[in-house]
Amino acid sequence: MGYRVGVDVGGSFTDFAVFDEKDASITTLKVLSRPDAPGEEILAGLDVFAARDGLAAAEISYFTHGTTVGVNTVIQRNGHDLALFTTAGFEDVLEVARLKTPDIYDLLSRRPEPLVPRDRVFGIAERTAATGEILTAPEGADVARAVAAARAAGAKGIVLAFLHAYRNPANERAVAAMIAAIDPTLSVVGSAETWPIIREYERTITAVISGYVRPKVAHYLDRFETVLRERGVACPLHITKTNGGVMGLAQAKAECVQMILSGTASGVIGAGHLARACGFDKVLSLDIGGTSADVAVIVDGRPQYGVGELIGDFQIHVPSVSVSSVGQGGGSIAWVDDHGVLKVGPASAGSTPGPVCYGRGGTRATITDAVAAANLVGHTALGYGAVAVDRAAARAAIRPLAERIGSSIEATAATIVEISVSSMYAEVSGLVSRFGIDPREFHLFAFGGAGPMLAAFLARELGCRGVVVPPTPGVVSALGGLVADLKNDFIRTLWVDLDAEGAAALAAPYAELKATGLGWLRHDQGFDGPAEISVSADMRYLGQSWEIETPLDEAAIEGRDVAALARAFHVEHTRLFGHADETAPVQIVNLRLVVSGATPKPRLREVAAAAAPAEPASTVTAFFDGRAHEVPIFAREGLLHGHRLVGPAVVAQADTTTVIPPDFVGDVDRFGNLVLTLAAGAR
Repeated sequence: MGYRVGVDVGGSFTDFAVFDEKDASITTLKVLSRPDAPGEEILAGLDVFAARDGLAAAEISYFTHGTTVGVNTVIQRNGHDLALFTTAGFEDVLEVARLKTPDIYDLLSRRPEPLVPRDRVFGIAERTAATGEILTAPEGADVARAVAAARAAGAKGIVLAFLHAYRNPANERAVAAMIAAIDPTLSVVGSAETWPIIREYERTITAVISGYVRPKVAHYLDRFETVLRERGVACPLHITKTNGGVMGLAQAKAECVQMILSGTASGVIGAGHLARACGFDKVLSLDIGGTSADVAVIVDGRPQYGVGELIGDFQIHVPSVSVSSVGQGGGSIAWVDDHGVLKVGPASAGSTPGPVCYGRGGTRATITDAVAAANLVGHTALGYGAVAVDRAAARAAIRPLAERIGSSIEATAATIVEISVSSMYAEVSGLVSRFGIDPREFHLFAFGGAGPMLAAFLARELGCRGVVVPPTPGVVSALGGLVADLKNDFIRTLWVDLDAEGAAALAAPYAELKATGLGWLRHDQGFDGPAEISVSADMRYLGQSWEIETPLDEAAIEGRDVAALARAFHVEHTRLFGHADETAPVQIVNLRLVVSGATPKPRLREVAAAAAPAEPASTVTAFFDGRAHEVPIFAREGLLHGHRLVGPAVVAQADTTTVIPPDFVGDVDRFGNLVLTLAAGAR
């Protein structure tokens, strides 16, 4: 028996969740992030736990960590200097991409500059047929010339992405061996080892992103491991994955593309766990930190997944928790453009200096400053006492903006919130359309430092059933890493028609993927508990350009049941698009398999029933929509099952603040969740 620790490093705060295996209890903490000294925030948190709770490093039995170092490297474009070796004649693969403009409504919109400039892309005389047959093997002299040219151009690493390597990676492996013999200091990433899928651009850009972030990620993970070992943490260390699972450090260093969205996925997994345990079957998770607002769809506790998630300016084509992000976090900066229009984000004040009201040197007004200027936050210290809110400083920061647009400070603060919510609404609308859901059937599950602060305003615009604020919303991402299962994805491109012959062709690849997946779980991860296997296929009607991922039954694959396999596709097609053509021929492009092993989960504790109405700790004058209201301030720890709070109201706690607008009511359920709904007759 020991302690299981989950950590999420965000742009402003680092969150901790500690699970005591003796009694299944959870303790939490937030400390300020240290982008200037990565890893120091983790040590600072462990120091607090040691002093406050007596938690010794040697007692930690499990440690998992979510990080944004990978995605930030791509966004900031400060990754590895790479060269790309591709099949001769296809050197423009990154430049051509998919011939789409980023903004179809902007005639001047241009595709972003590739992560590998064109002068560092080199063609190799090699060729593999679509069947996997090697038509032309690479020659050492050709590879040596390309390596020399790449080094001369300043490349420190090489990405290999050859045509049809997904079918047969032999040529990529041969060239990798040649490069290692020529210059072992060059890092090499192969597209087939990264994610072996058909479509050369998607496979290439995924491999490029992996190579681009690998050195920085590996350095970060090495430091992460070093500081914990020096502190006395001896247990295996894990990293949360883009797919919502966890993996060991060795795999994270080798397959860093799998952790590119680790921090984002952790929050969704935490929200899914809590929602399912508390009986909320349909939720939209809303994670608002210091930099962004992230939204995901969760049904029956399971997040929706996809491929092609946007990382900065580029899509990554590994299985990912589907999250839509918009640059509207608590630290997002408000500004006025040259035309006198007030705007918010995407630039963020981060943790250093942070919002002006934090008193850490910030000078530009943020969303948090707007809420502080309205006197809706800062009635207790934030971030477990890490910062105290200076309302006067927030108002002073907003005053120049108010003067430029000819409005009052209070009205400008309200407008900042409205603009932020409008941006979130636009992003969520796209997610809603993508998954074919009706937001009126969903609760908004709000967490992160700023999620409960803004959730009710967004829920009102979306028409959601309500807002769910868990007991410790500020550390849900850390909890997500703590409860995430060991999980890995495997894929095989088949490209077969769904007929008797095609169904028979599924058997061998499925058996191979299953054996590989179980080997990863049992041997690589050392997991001896029950294994869960799910299988799906990327399927389409013959002639369609793109496919949809379709869950399949193992029995249908093993039984070569063409009718059952086709029926699964028609059902999924109908769910997404409202129709299906059961007479049309179907193709299977990729076969997918996911293997997972469940980790221990903390037990949710029910709160006591209220015997009397909730009593506010104080009452203040605060502003909604620029108008003054007398607003009661409630302490979260004093709320019990059955308490009802009639808006306007504010609920303060150590990790966040929940804002209840005048047209909302808040009810505390038996798990201590604060459930906000529109008051009868309100809109």
